[in-house]
Amino acid sequence: MSLERHVSACVLANGDYRHDERLLDIVQRSDLLIAADGGANWLARHGLVPDVLVGDMDSVSREVRRSVEQRGGRLVTAQREKDETDLELALLEAVALGSETITILGVFGGRVDHAIANICLLAMPALHGKDVRLYDGMTFVWLMDGVTEIRGQPGDLVSLIPFGQDVHGVRTLGLRYALHGETLLFGAARGVSNVLTECVATVEVGLGRLLVTHTPRVVRD
Repeated sequence: MSLERHVSACVLANGDYRHDERLLDIVQRSDLLIAADGGANWLARHGLVPDVLVGDMDSVSREVRRSVEQRGGRLVTAQREKDETDLELALLEAVALGSETITILGVFGGRVDHAIANICLLAMPALHGKDVRLYDGMTFVWLMDGVTEIRGQPGDLVSLIPFGQDVHGVRTLGLRYALHGETLLFGAARGVSNVLTECVATVEVGLGRLLVTHTPRVVRD
């Protein structure tokens, strides 16, 4: 694959992978595959290699690394002692290659500090203006300000969680528990476990940012 510019990227972190069928659907619909170190191991189990393998190479197996090179993938090798995580470097690579839509897989499991840090990467300045979402096979997670749409089916579970500060002027359409310009307080759980009542819901924020989670009903039934 040419590595000039791509609209959609799938970035694979070195976390837990479950619900393989759903995750592979994301992989197959992406223009560009970027593995953050050991994320390439999961791809290899499904006979796939990333277009780019990024990281200090301490968790990807030697066999997988060799396969990536043999099948035309590009390696971006980092020092083990560095300020950024492998996933952060992989996201910067996705942006550098022109990705406007980025779905991140394998971000949870194992260490709590890694999971928290991976969620916080959504706030990277380099990702501003991009459509970037975490996905674990059940729930999509993204960071929003301004206006966002949530597309799904009635009954889908939605949570709106203030990110880093109180969020003012929150208005919703298409959610069971509507908000009409209220403030969601940072550290309070008022926005958790709302429900879609329409196929498209809209969330608008006046000031601040919300972490949005969307769990389709079909994966919970």
